[in-house]
Amino acid sequence: MKFSRRSLLALATLVALQSHAEANETVNVYSYRQPALVNPLFEQFTKDTGIKVRIVFAENGLIERLEQEGPLSPADLLMTADVGRLVDATDRGLAQPVDLPSILDKIPASLRATDNQWFGLTMRARVVYASKSRVSQNSFTYEELADPKWKGKICLRPGNHPYNLGLIAAMIAHKGEAATKEWLTGLKANLAIKPSGNDVSQAKSVLAGECDIAIANTYYMGKMMTNDAEPEQKEWANSARIIFPSSADMGTHVNISGMLLTRNAPHKNSALKLMEFLASDEAQRLYADGNFEYPVNPSVPASKIVQDWGTLTPDTLNIAEIARNQKTATKLVDEVQFND
Repeated sequence: MKFSRRSLLALATLVALQSHAEANETVNVYSYRQPALVNPLFEQFTKDTGIKVRIVFAENGLIERLEQEGPLSPADLLMTADVGRLVDATDRGLAQPVDLPSILDKIPASLRATDNQWFGLTMRARVVYASKSRVSQNSFTYEELADPKWKGKICLRPGNHPYNLGLIAAMIAHKGEAATKEWLTGLKANLAIKPSGNDVSQAKSVLAGECDIAIANTYYMGKMMTNDAEPEQKEWANSARIIFPSSADMGTHVNISGMLLTRNAPHKNSALKLMEFLASDEAQRLYADGNFEYPVNPSVPASKIVQDWGTLTPDTLNIAEIARNQKTATKLVDEVQFND
């Protein structure tokens, strides 16, 4: 009997994930979120239900892998760190809708697909890290980041990273493509150094005086503030303060981490139980306290550290609009040669 390469890949993955576990006692998760961020949730779920969670983590390629494996895929859930990948997987026909009230009642409609094929789990805001010693103003708009008064004073990671593409896509939704291209050109002109690194390294650049303001996600500030293993990061965090940009027609841009039930989930009932748990007050509180992100469940407060940064007024734009504009955002990054 001959097997295709795709079938063999899927079969090998299935054997590896299901080893020593009964099918109805297991949930298999393909995760773009690092295991350290989600394992505490899975451990609590297993403690509560007895259902084991097995995770395959990768920074890239999981959607393509899921697509290649087809009906033989062992994956029950896909978890991502941004909405773009949720929509990509859905557009490829890799998801199925979930209509459980226990999930829909916990996750606002603006933070899930209109057809309930994917769901947000946490929010993070794309904000300004402002130097405590060199920036005196207490408010910003995203439009202001293109103002020439900030020429040579801004730093951020590459423009084609999903976190920046999300912000650019939100600008397209609010301002239109032409206005966003003009804004992106102005932002590029204000960069102090070539876009590089990650959000944490932007805070390091602020401390070093390479730039006065950086664009980064909120939760990285919490990670730096509590990083006992690398205490120098506490100094980076202490050099800057968070300012939540907003304007008359646009609140602070937020993106999400999220989940979807795969189209061919072999352990669907157990997977649905995990999805219910991840939307629950218990799991949302664990997520909020452990990752310094904002719960999507409105009944669960953010952690004390996050609350101390100030009041977040998130943009009311449906998160799906961001995903729909990400291809255009990528095009604009290339057109203005943002990373050059």
